[in-house]
Amino acid sequence: MNAITRNFGPATVPLIPDSAPFSPDQRAWLNGFLAGLYGGVENASTPGAPPPPAEEFPWHDPALELEERLVLAEGRGVPRRLMAAMAQLDCGQCGYLCQSYAEALAEGRETSTSLCQPGGKVTRDAVKRLMADVKAAPTAAPVVAKPRGEMTRLLASDRLTGAASGKDVRRIVLDLSGTNITYEPGDSLGVVVRNDPQLVEACLTRLNAQGDDALREALLAERDIARPLDRTLDLLAGAARDAREGAALRKLADGDDGAEPTQADLLDLLEAFPSARPPVADLVASLPKLRPRLYSIASSLRATPGRVELCVGVVRETRRGRVRDGVASCHIAFRADAVPAYTQTSHFRLPDRAGTPVIMVGAGTGIAPFRAFLQERAALGRKGRSWLFFGDRHAATDFLFAEELGAWKKDGTLGRLSLAWSRDGTVKDYVQHRMIEDAADLWRWLQDGGHFYVCGDASRMAKDVDAALRQIAMSEGGMNADQARDWIVALAKQGRYQRDVY
Repeated sequence: MNAITRNFGPATVPLIPDSAPFSPDQRAWLNGFLAGLYGGVENASTPGAPPPPAEEFPWHDPALELEERLVLAEGRGVPRRLMAAMAQLDCGQCGYLCQSYAEALAEGRETSTSLCQPGGKVTRDAVKRLMADVKAAPTAAPVVAKPRGEMTRLLASDRLTGAASGKDVRRIVLDLSGTNITYEPGDSLGVVVRNDPQLVEACLTRLNAQGDDALREALLAERDIARPLDRTLDLLAGAARDAREGAALRKLADGDDGAEPTQADLLDLLEAFPSARPPVADLVASLPKLRPRLYSIASSLRATPGRVELCVGVVRETRRGRVRDGVASCHIAFRADAVPAYTQTSHFRLPDRAGTPVIMVGAGTGIAPFRAFLQERAALGRKGRSWLFFGDRHAATDFLFAEELGAWKKDGTLGRLSLAWSRDGTVKDYVQHRMIEDAADLWRWLQDGGHFYVCGDASRMAKDVDAALRQIAMSEGGMNADQARDWIVALAKQGRYQRDVY
């Protein structure tokens, strides 16, 4: 089999011909590998390429729109089409990964179609449509074990944003003494949280169950009362004695446009539909499990022995005249003295070679793993080619870890710092704009074997950064759109393009 070649500017890249005995997905993967290999991979001298994986999931990319993902999954079985409808983040909020959640739905081991929180309504609607193809009758939802973790003591909850900022971002410090918890920069910390006691008491009052201590504990620590599932709405609708309330609940369960109340927690539902009172045990069983929350670790054990630090954005908003607290962020920032925690090992890792260029792109709390990276580099005495792109709203109030970054820039731990402030000028300025401005230098770093990291919001920032990277591959590398995508796929396959997105 002879490969054809395609010119990528500075290098001539071999391509797998259409006549080769590979599937389209396998051929695309191999072409992507070759594009990255001939575009400057640091271990390009290694002969040969790894064999293609047994099954490719081309839709497993959070930068793709839902419709694009569904098109890529056309012709596949129901589990794979369901997987394509998920948010592609493998964030664990549903208790599964995207693939395993889809398979559980298709096989009837899971009944709720609304567990994918990052996917929101569009995913929920797509999953419901696809589930119409599933013939097997669903069985009861499985019980997903919740990691208990080891108890850590809260040492600090320091506000990082200025008083005039519209955001409250906290540096959370947890004491690991007496635990077996260890971690590497890039890992995440799973934190076991509890619901707001005031919200729980209000729900108990509506259920006329203030004296039920077992129910109180279940609502405090076991069930997520902030995000009832469609099965909870179905249960309430079936129990409603008022026909109008039953109809309104069914519209909510079906995700109909205009259905109220939107973004309802359990208390909203109990207040809005007083005639809907199923047996309390059934109501509790219909609620989702209260799952641990994962936070990117913002520290290095070498720099902060015996501690772990997080960068947590406090979620708090007023809706329908009531203040709504983020379950995890407010528990950690304001209420907890200690929390059970555990490490979730990540793929997000610094390169093994000290001299490998490191490019980090983050906005807001997305700076967390990069602070850990820089602490680690400082502790190891590593200088040289590290480049951070950081953005937020206002330089005066939202420049997280500004003093530390300045010190690392001064001593050479951080080679370059590019900043973007979206609300300081007449035109909104974001990290992807800094990337485009420095496209030539950024391309050189990548051609020198650089590793590219992104942390932040998947649906906006990370998606825009991915588009900017493709644009740079085309403008600086002389590629067309397909070649740029192949090149980026190759970077990811080789561990040189890593994303910690949510």
